[in-house]
Amino acid sequence: MSNSRRRGQSATRQQSLTTDEVLERFRDGPQTGIFTDGSCSGNPGPGGWGTVQVDDGAVIEERHGFDPNTTNNRMEFEAMIVGLELLEPGASGDIYTDSKLVVDTLTKWATGWEKRGWRRSSGPVKNLDLVKRAWDLVQERPNVRIRWIRAHDGSLWNEYADALATAYLRDEV
Repeated sequence: MSNSRRRGQSATRQQSLTTDEVLERFRDGPQTGIFTDGSCSGNPGPGGWGTVQVDDGAVIEERHGFDPNTTNNRMEFEAMIVGLELLEPGASGDIYTDSKLVVDTLTKWATGWEKRGWRRSSGPVKNLDLVKRAWDLVQERPNVRIRWIRAHDGSLWNEYADALATAYLRDEV
């Protein structure tokens, strides 16, 4: 982590960097995997999602999208769904997200929710349409590891996914 940044204070959070600017500034973090992120200006409000697949530091594929009226959690799930879809059923690999909600949903809670007819003990599951889509994809890819990565601390590919997720705020990716 650069001495010019405190933990949790990345340049992508301080200003809207392009993916090229992220590549110039950051080097840390895992260099292989799929990295996902969601963003929202206001909650709800306009938002975006970004997903990048890398192998040994080389971009294999990247995707991003926009929704004019959404929430941050919906964008986090959209990014994860796209990340899962990049892998064939049965494939193995790591998918990183800085959303603990997404990680916990897909690694801890969804099994029980499904058994209870997609209900939490405290009521309905929020964003159920996206949760079910993501859960179905996870079930088809049992060798995929969904991993949490700290947001905005200089991990190159997490910062890159953030730049993709916030591309809707800029004229260029």
